[in-house]
Amino acid sequence: MAAGGTAVPCGAQPGSGASQRRGMRKDGAGDPFWPRPTCRVWMVMLLLGTCLLYCARVTVPICAVALSTHFGWDKKQSGVVLSSFFWGYCLTQIIGGHISDQIGGEKVLLLSASAWGFLTVITPLLTHISSAHLVFMTCSRFLMGLLQGVYFPSLASLLSQRVRESERAFTYSTVGTGSQFGTLVIGGAGSLLLDWYGWESVFYFSGLLTLLWVYCTCKYLLTEKELTIPIEYLTRGLSMSKQSKVPWKQLFTKAPIWAVIIAQLSTSSTFFTLLSWLPTFFKETFPESKGWVFNVVPWLVAIPTSLFSGFLSDHLINQGYKTITVRKFMQVIGSGVSSVFALCLGQTSSFCKAIVFASASVGLQTFNHSGISVNVQDLAPSCAGLLFGVGNTGGALLGVICVYLAGYLIETTGSWTSVFNLVAAVNSIGLCAFLVFGEAQRVDTDSAYIDL
Repeated sequence: MAAGGTAVPCGAQPGSGASQRRGMRKDGAGDPFWPRPTCRVWMVMLLLGTCLLYCARVTVPICAVALSTHFGWDKKQSGVVLSSFFWGYCLTQIIGGHISDQIGGEKVLLLSASAWGFLTVITPLLTHISSAHLVFMTCSRFLMGLLQGVYFPSLASLLSQRVRESERAFTYSTVGTGSQFGTLVIGGAGSLLLDWYGWESVFYFSGLLTLLWVYCTCKYLLTEKELTIPIEYLTRGLSMSKQSKVPWKQLFTKAPIWAVIIAQLSTSSTFFTLLSWLPTFFKETFPESKGWVFNVVPWLVAIPTSLFSGFLSDHLINQGYKTITVRKFMQVIGSGVSSVFALCLGQTSSFCKAIVFASASVGLQTFNHSGISVNVQDLAPSCAGLLFGVGNTGGALLGVICVYLAGYLIETTGSWTSVFNLVAAVNSIGLCAFLVFGEAQRVDTDSAYIDL
């Protein structure tokens, strides 16, 4: 295949329904990419979707202290509940990405959002049914992980097929700010709701907003025909016959694929660790501090840094810098520099300095959006959903270990420094792998490497 050609979707044969569907726009033109106005509308809606994903995901970390007090949990029990999300999260990444590559990421996104929004709404109601609150909340978080596990692989699949490479970093970085924006929203509004109306109100707030987003997206962005999933697409998405077999050997014999997966594994797990334990760190280390400050400021800083990283990345590529050079530069900031500030966070006893260090660490991590997160789309745009799912599965598995291990370290040592040392060490492993073996040349075609 010549550079710049349209790749056949992973698992689809030339002329198949999947490849034809990706090769045509609504207007019937052969360009598979969204027109710029359509791309901007989708970018805003996907940003809101990512925001609401994190609103639902962070409900338990935000309410962790209140839940522990209400149900009488210790740190290890809280760690079990917090980490149970990732057990479910790791199970649907690969299948979610594969199905999205076949039937369209937007359909998978909306189905999963409907389910996790409903689950979030009914969680407080169901806690009154059973007295085994630890078991119930653990199962609820596990199911939440299952439902949300398909989101980012589906997003990677959708953007790799519909957004041009020259706009991909900014688009993904903008959509990615939804994770910080969502944490910001639930950190601010959730903290106030928690103080005013109790922990149940936080769940109602995030769940109902998610269901409203699903309704608006279906009504205003998709037609009834686009919402229908033809049975042959669903069958193709769920099966891997000889004709739709994923070229595992071709993909996983390439060092750049392993480099981006290892880097994604490390950054995902460390982000999950900070996301799960930062509220508790501030609450216990600075008990007189206001929750809306430490639950809002770091994520507020992360929004402009994510947008800037996407703009800078696309600008450097358009100026003629090699794609892989830009990706590695972004990753040095996202994994390396952010870890330095995480280490500083564990050494300070000043609330103001802790806010600065936490904001810098969380904010600079958003440079990952313009590093490894789009690198998988550079390497294999036709299989981006599936490969992103593989990396996120590893990240979720390591996230389970790191989140639980963080709780264990806090409980046994009484020191938060060990947690931030863990974050820095795991980040360093992924960064080194990407710097040594990372590339930005296509590997999802019949020829070995095609430089874009």
